[in-house]
Amino acid sequence: MISNYIKIAVRNLIKYKAYSSINISGLAIGMAAAMLILLWVQHEITFDSFYDKTERIVRLYSRDNDNGKIDVWDNTSPLMGPELKQQYGEVEDAVRYQVVYFLTKVGDNHFNDAGAFADPGFLSMFNFPILRGPVSALTDNSGIVLTKKLAIKLFGNIDCLGQTVIVNDTYNFKVAAVLQDLPTNTGFEFEYLLPWNYLTRLGWDKNQSWGSTNCATYVLLREGSSQTAFDAKILDIVIKHSKGGEESTLETISHPLSKIHLYTKAENGRLTGGRIEMVNVFGAIAALILLVACINFMNLSTARSERRAKEVGVRKIVGARYVSLVIQFICESTILAGIAGVISVVMVQLTLGVFTQITGANIRIEFDNPEFWMLAVAFVLFTGLLAGSYPAFYLSSVQPIKVLKGTFKNGGALVTPRKVLVVLQFTFAIAMIIGTIIIRQQIQFAQNRDSGYERSELAYNFMQGDVPKNYDVIKNDLLKSGAVLSVSRAFSPITRAWGTVSGLAWQGSSETDKKTNFLRYGIDIDFAKTMGIHLIEGRDIDIETYPSDSSAMLLNEAAVNIMQLKDPIGEIIKDQTGKNWTVVGVIKDFIIESPYENVKPMVIQGWTPRYGTVHFRLNPMHTRAANLIEVGRVFMKHNPEYPFEYYFADEFYERKFGNEKQANSLASLFTGLIIFISCLGLFGLASFIAEQRTKEIGVRK
Repeated sequence: MISNYIKIAVRNLIKYKAYSSINISGLAIGMAAAMLILLWVQHEITFDSFYDKTERIVRLYSRDNDNGKIDVWDNTSPLMGPELKQQYGEVEDAVRYQVVYFLTKVGDNHFNDAGAFADPGFLSMFNFPILRGPVSALTDNSGIVLTKKLAIKLFGNIDCLGQTVIVNDTYNFKVAAVLQDLPTNTGFEFEYLLPWNYLTRLGWDKNQSWGSTNCATYVLLREGSSQTAFDAKILDIVIKHSKGGEESTLETISHPLSKIHLYTKAENGRLTGGRIEMVNVFGAIAALILLVACINFMNLSTARSERRAKEVGVRKIVGARYVSLVIQFICESTILAGIAGVISVVMVQLTLGVFTQITGANIRIEFDNPEFWMLAVAFVLFTGLLAGSYPAFYLSSVQPIKVLKGTFKNGGALVTPRKVLVVLQFTFAIAMIIGTIIIRQQIQFAQNRDSGYERSELAYNFMQGDVPKNYDVIKNDLLKSGAVLSVSRAFSPITRAWGTVSGLAWQGSSETDKKTNFLRYGIDIDFAKTMGIHLIEGRDIDIETYPSDSSAMLLNEAAVNIMQLKDPIGEIIKDQTGKNWTVVGVIKDFIIESPYENVKPMVIQGWTPRYGTVHFRLNPMHTRAANLIEVGRVFMKHNPEYPFEYYFADEFYERKFGNEKQANSLASLFTGLIIFISCLGLFGLASFIAEQRTKEIGVRK
């Protein structure tokens, strides 16, 4: 019986080659597009969910009231991890993790890659594949863990256990383990791991407090432990450890590791949205594309109903049952879907490279995975059933008496299911076009928004190696070279905020005002000139001309509004340590975080303890390439151990639109496919109708 169904299905496919080709093409394109989206969705939802203990790992977040708004961020105090391991029975392990950039050197090979400090249990909690060495590698305070990529760059191979790596141009570490390169669906980004003990040796953990949230803390809960109960116990842990329990309102909550990538948006103190919204939208788009392709099949199948009606009528007269006819048509659609499925896999494989560039995700089809083939068969069967369901029931319901009398009509009514399906197709296409236009307008609105500083030809370099001690000489040489117009040091890049501060007090402020969070920025001289920021009133900070400016402060417009200062110049701002800062100027708001959000209040201090970046504005009278050659020569002269690395403010600013541009690119691509598939189906219907009216056209001529 089944073989008979297959024979008839194949004969019909061969007999009507043109319509079979249109059906197969539409289904193949729709299936390929849906498959690409589903591969991307799988990549997104499996972020950091591939560890053996993923279900029991949580990351701790800090939460506090910020000027009436509940703010949530993903760092805690370095004191948190050890306390949890010692005092909380439901905690099997707790590890701290802090990103760092150090120079790693072996002979003449120097590389300035991202690394991290981590506690000894990091490798056992997150079981990244270890190619060489033990899982306990980080228990050795003189050991370093390298990724395969960095090991090959430094030594030429991964057989380097026990070899020496010079870190930070000062300390010698022995290679204790080599890890497989990190996958793209992990939030961790490091090329080497250093023991947490090294951070202590550097003195970076001095003056730690429960209120200083500067490291990531991951907790492995014991089996059977409740995350809800754990959250209730740790909620006020910072408050309890603060003096008298009254000086802090900082709360601690946990977030499952598998949800960190997808749920990043805080609402009412909880992480409930974020990238998951984009994943859901594109999951719906995948369903729409497949549905549009299936509608094409339905339309063409029902359009040919008059031809198939005689076949159905004769079959019913000779005893064919309704169920057998349904199976016959479902079999035809499934065979067609199977052919389209094979073509779609080929199309996906050919377009994966371009799709990977758009999404930035390392996506591939796992042909050696049995689950892939099971899902592929299920996908084809589902598509075949979806596409063939309506034609099967529609054609199988033909009444033989109407066919034999010649009274069976197809499509004469003003409203028919086929017309409804065609309208539905183009409704989906129009909805996608509107959605794409809205996304593009949002991006353009944010891009056209005044950033508040001059991004063109503004670059920065991180202060590493000998740059801090040779800064004055470097600055003079840069200005003498003619390649640079101005130079300024700052705590962090102009494109990122590395610090915040609260507990500030000013004339007329209240205790509630002390909870207001301000972005914190530190500078020395020529800040406004170098960044191209407009001074509204007062002057710029100038530590060289005015040594007292080490306690001077600039406010942005948002800070002045929050503080409700009518005459801010000369105002005294007291920080939580009791130090007084004098306001010497007010600057125009500039965007340092998201261009889609309001500018946050900021305090800019004449701050000398630690500078993180050197900003320099290139001379537009020369080419950028020529300027960079001169700048690179100066940095290499005074900091020869470190490679000259630079970052342009305008390029980094554009990265802030990365997710939105990715969504726009994907939406545009798949909107085009929906339109193409819809037009392909419309072409098939038009050509079929033209064929039916051949005699009418001949008579008219």
